[in-house]
Amino acid sequence: QVQLVEAGGGLVQAGGSLRLSCAASGTFFSINAMGWFRQAPGKQRELVAIITSGGTTNYADAVKGRFTISRDNAKKTVYLQMNSLKPDDTAVYYCYATTNREYWGQGTQVTVSS
Repeated sequence: QVQLVEAGGGLVQAGGSLRLSCAASGTFFSINAMGWFRQAPGKQRELVAIITSGGTTNYADAVKGRFTISRDNAKKTVYLQMNSLKPDDTAVYYCYATTNREYWGQGTQVTVSS
């Protein structure tokens, strides 16, 4: 079992920055991919960024060049640095991790005002 605890959401003006973190705890041998999804009101949950245990990353086109995902395997933590935020980035951001199954965090609200 894996528990994911997110931190770092909040309210920011357009053009500002936020850093999300997600720490994994529990009983598991290793975590494979970790990442972030988001869900805006009335929309489906979508991939934001994902990083493998080896450091390979993948980003949604909408955030390329603005967001950076990283992870600290020793701390079992994944980070999402979000720069040049836009109102369209407003959503609940969910941490995601995989072992032999998928796990989700409880979500953290990110609100970008214009």
